[in-house]
Amino acid sequence: MRRLQTAVFRPYATLAAGILVLLGATSALQAQERYSAPRTADGVPDLQGIWTSNTITPFERDPALGNQLRLSRDEAIALEENVAAYSAAADAPSDPNRSAPNKGQIELADSYNNFWFDAGTHIAEYEGEYRSSLITHPTNGRLPDYTESARERINAAAQQRVLRGAYAGPEARPLAERCLLSFSSSGGPPMLPILYNNHYQIVQSPGYVMILVEMVHDARIIRMSDSPLPDAHRRWLGDSLGHWEGDTLVVETSRINPSQRFRNASENFKITERFTRVGATRINYEFTVSDPETWVSEWSAQIPFNATDDTMYEYACHEGNYSLPGVLAGARRDEAEL
Repeated sequence: MRRLQTAVFRPYATLAAGILVLLGATSALQAQERYSAPRTADGVPDLQGIWTSNTITPFERDPALGNQLRLSRDEAIALEENVAAYSAAADAPSDPNRSAPNKGQIELADSYNNFWFDAGTHIAEYEGEYRSSLITHPTNGRLPDYTESARERINAAAQQRVLRGAYAGPEARPLAERCLLSFSSSGGPPMLPILYNNHYQIVQSPGYVMILVEMVHDARIIRMSDSPLPDAHRRWLGDSLGHWEGDTLVVETSRINPSQRFRNASENFKITERFTRVGATRINYEFTVSDPETWVSEWSAQIPFNATDDTMYEYACHEGNYSLPGVLAGARRDEAEL
């Protein structure tokens, strides 16, 4: 859900804030190097609070930028101004006389007013650099190619969906549409910024770290210094085991529920995440994905988590939700007309 401050955001505000932030990048990096994170009662770094990952930096890099991970100050400001100009135009009232969209050609803007989006207004800043993509490895900032066996598996799954029918029943619809998991891996792992509801609340207690996800109702429970669950236990969000390496929380996750597939990953998908508090208002979040059955190489990304005074919204996913019975009723109507 979009916050009020982004609804009134304008280009001149972006320019002023962008210059101040960018000019302070060097001093901010120096501050991070000497920052000492506060401790919890049991002596480990305190990651608790409400954090947001929203950013206009894309997950994958624009191919035109090649291997350019770092953006200059002028490039970052220009991108932020473009987003601000788009938002200013998109915030205009909807035309009450517009025609209905054509079936099969519905755009995102036909479903949501721009007010509801909260994807951010700034380029991601990480370790004093302004980033062109969240993916850092491979060097081109894009996902590696699928393996040949992964392509065969993906094609076979697509054929099964066609045979079963995408609208045969609720079980055929995506997990997020059924309010089982958050959209587009917001809950993770990995935890990726999306169009809105990019807030996380971290709570620590001896032996556990809990990450409450604003999107839908996901709550990740990370067990510290524990043993893996039996292989047959394949939970939503996987089996996450954490330990400390200095001031960095390292989380290794595997055994993900087979119905949860991150970008067509295999059942042996594994991910290592690292959370490091580098300032009073910043956590550096990075992860590496390993799945040789799906991608030709490992790949990694880095995302800044920024502290926020915003309130975590309750996502009452099913309350007043008529979309699922609506899409199924539409499918039954189409079948009756065949």
